[in-house]
Amino acid sequence: MSKRIFFLLVLLMSLSLIGIIFVQAYFIKDSVANEKKRFHSNVIATLYDVSNTIEEEEVSSYYANVQRLKEEYGKVDTTAVSQLLIYQQNRGTKETLIYRSNVYEEDYKLSSSLFDIGLDSLTIQNIIGSSSTEIYSNVELEDKDFGQSPISRITKSANISEAQKISFEKDFKALQKRTPVHKRVEKGTIEKLLSQKLENKNIDISFEYAIYSNDLGTKVQSDNFEYDVKSTFKVPIFPDENDQTPYKLLVNFPDDKSFILSSIIGMILLSIIFTSVIVIAYSSALYQLIKQRKISEIKTDFINNMTHEFKTPIATINLALDAIRNPAIISDEVKVKRYLTMIKEENKRMHAQVENVLRISKLEKNELNISKDRVKLHDLIEDAITHISLIVEDRKGYIKTFLDASKSSVLANETHFTNVIVNILDNAIKYSPNAPEIEVYTENVGTNIILKIKDHGSGMSKAAAKKVFEKFYREHTGNIHNVKGHGLGLAYVKRIVDDHQGYVSVESEKGKGSTFIIKLPLIS
Repeated sequence: MSKRIFFLLVLLMSLSLIGIIFVQAYFIKDSVANEKKRFHSNVIATLYDVSNTIEEEEVSSYYANVQRLKEEYGKVDTTAVSQLLIYQQNRGTKETLIYRSNVYEEDYKLSSSLFDIGLDSLTIQNIIGSSSTEIYSNVELEDKDFGQSPISRITKSANISEAQKISFEKDFKALQKRTPVHKRVEKGTIEKLLSQKLENKNIDISFEYAIYSNDLGTKVQSDNFEYDVKSTFKVPIFPDENDQTPYKLLVNFPDDKSFILSSIIGMILLSIIFTSVIVIAYSSALYQLIKQRKISEIKTDFINNMTHEFKTPIATINLALDAIRNPAIISDEVKVKRYLTMIKEENKRMHAQVENVLRISKLEKNELNISKDRVKLHDLIEDAITHISLIVEDRKGYIKTFLDASKSSVLANETHFTNVIVNILDNAIKYSPNAPEIEVYTENVGTNIILKIKDHGSGMSKAAAKKVFEKFYREHTGNIHNVKGHGLGLAYVKRIVDDHQGYVSVESEKGKGSTFIIKLPLIS
């Protein structure tokens, strides 16, 4: 996959993920806004219901009280306000129809003490009406005395209840607007009605309430009520006969935000969880893609370097074989031995590279059998130095040892751990542009022994130091072969040290060299 296509795919996936996150955020925000509107609508409807109920109960209570007082204490003075009399005669059937309609006014004188309004007496007028329809047979209109019984009579007589009640309500409202609001309704009544009505709307949270007059507080309010314009709901209450009122019923909810969120918290959590899963999955996939791409680049670099390293010994072997075939040389025993030695060394070199690859593969599959015995780390260090001492001398360098550890017995595999030290020393030689200068230190720290191998070579960057123990990793140089290697030596080092319950790390600075540190547990 080309870089352009790779970055285009990453860009499209990233934009899609960002779009999904924004859609989810908008959806959550819209859900919260809708829930707030629904909560606001339910609360306002509840307040209007409570306000109307309080007004109706007040009017009904006083109306019922007036009716009772009229019957118990009132003295009635009845006056006919109007009377309508209609006579109609049908000559064909000889039937006479008489229709009467009457309206009466009843006056009541009641003691004002019953209403606590500050007057000596109170006059109440009651309007009643009655009507009747009578049909007589064989009676002339001139006969004013209808002695016989009518053949049909329909009589209606009743209090004009609705009209009377409406009239009373208007008069009552005009009267009551002079009464202080705390005498018109009790706090317990408001609290009870609000609780019932809010519960009917599935709003089961604590609330504070008050009645304000012209934006000033009255005695009717809960103990912890605090007026906040933004969070307080209000509706008019106790309108007068002209539907005007200075009073407002106010309610606020200390925990309204928590209540609103609680109704959709499940949906929000699921949305966040699913979005997080998508983000994590995408991040992991992207990380793996980038990692695989880097590994692909490292492997390509490894193959290029490995190919080059195999080409050189193969070419040398071919040249040596061609030389041996030469009749002029085959008879020269010294030259033949020299070429045979070259062939053996180059073959050994290729075999060592193949062995490194196989060792790493077996380590990853846990197929490498590493038996451990009691050995002295100082002996392994000296043995490893012997393996590479000729190379160091050939490059005019040196290896100095400072083996200060008083105890060096460890449980280790002699062969593999010697290879570990050889690989680190070989690495120090390869990355020393000039004559290699290497120091080897040991010291005891607690129950451990610390081995440090320090060089004064080219060093490495901090980014490279973090990845230097990864398989196939080499500081990326392209197809440049001034430093031989294929990124397996230090990976092998780490796997062997880990298998010995040890720890390996590196401290390095570009241009100043590197120090490899191995910590191993001592055995008594």
